[in-house]
Amino acid sequence: MFEKIALVGIGLIGSSLARVIRREGLAGHVAISTRSAATLKRAEELGLGDSYTTDAKEAVRDADLVIVSVPVGSSGAVAEEIAPALKKGAILTDVGSTKASVIAQMQPHVPDDVHFIPGHPLAGTEKSGPDAGFADLFDNRWCIFTPLPGTDPDALERLSEFWR
Repeated sequence: MFEKIALVGIGLIGSSLARVIRREGLAGHVAISTRSAATLKRAEELGLGDSYTTDAKEAVRDADLVIVSVPVGSSGAVAEEIAPALKKGAILTDVGSTKASVIAQMQPHVPDDVHFIPGHPLAGTEKSGPDAGFADLFDNRWCIFTPLPGTDPDALERLSEFWR
């Protein structure tokens, strides 16, 4: 479905996504980025990706789909950091529980040639970290998108198909 998917943040949601991407064969390469070296090491021990880095810019380089799975308050800083490395035509989405705040933080940093489609999977548990993830987390769950005016319908359909 995608040649390369970058997961920025590898807690419950990010690690569950990594597992389902593997299970369903949704990407040729999964790049994982997180700030914590210990968390990154654990993600690698679990075999959640194909490449691992604490440098989010490195992870998103050449990615067709970038999923930001960080605390909502960090979304803007992550968007600012990765913006210069985002591939033209890439889809950028998030999994934050609030949309107005995430859009306000992230949108100013998103390049015009990147498809920013905010999202929120309605799934989760009380646990956190890469060990908490499981591939079935999203089964029979909704993922809500809040496309912005002018969103490319083909990009929205590709993202929708990914979540289906």
